[in-house]
Amino acid sequence: MHGLLASRAVWTPNLPALARVARPVVVELWGHGRSPVPEDTRLYHPDAYVVELDRIRAELGAERWFVCGLSLGAALTIRYALDRPDRVIGHVFTNSSSAFGDAQWVENLGPVLAADAERIVARGRHALENHPLNPGRGRRLPPEVRKRLAADCARHDPVGVARTLLHTVPASPVRDRIHTNERPALLVAGRFEAAFADHCAHAAVTMPRLQVVDADAGHAVNLEAGSTFDDAVAAFVRYHA
Repeated sequence: MHGLLASRAVWTPNLPALARVARPVVVELWGHGRSPVPEDTRLYHPDAYVVELDRIRAELGAERWFVCGLSLGAALTIRYALDRPDRVIGHVFTNSSSAFGDAQWVENLGPVLAADAERIVARGRHALENHPLNPGRGRRLPPEVRKRLAADCARHDPVGVARTLLHTVPASPVRDRIHTNERPALLVAGRFEAAFADHCAHAAVTMPRLQVVDADAGHAVNLEAGSTFDDAVAAFVRYHA
């Protein structure tokens, strides 16, 4: 599962390596890429995403599976692993302030998210294309991935993204729950993202059964350090499967 303002395109370079050890299934957040835009705002809550992910698992006929998320997607897949450990073989995640933010983080971010959502609804796709968090603007990303992300950005629905900002992001942290983790977990951490350093250290001493692999990358770990990410995930899947 990708992060805010991204799409399934962020996994494009990783899929060949992952396909050698598993059957990759990519999903997109509500209002992003090819996903619909539910009118019921309750469906944007992370708890509702857990239900939806488990529906996908059942539809695929998988009794258990690995889940993997980056950024906001990581907050959602970690929550899934905590809520449905009986359905998870192991879970993989990368840098995610959304997952590890505390109460102060949520309080500080609230007004910013509200103003951002209002601006996006008012200005539409122009606001999405020029948004500072739009991963398609990332200079470190492979050109082909940037091209795919830009194409998918044109598919994003401004209302769906605004609802994600208002109803998904503020409720996304699982910081106070990670000590309950029951399943094998792998954090491939981009060590160049200073804002994530404290979160990484906290996870390392708090989350049971967690393996941490450092990568020479910033936020977009799977793209900036693709070989490190692919090798770590493949080894993790082989071992625990």
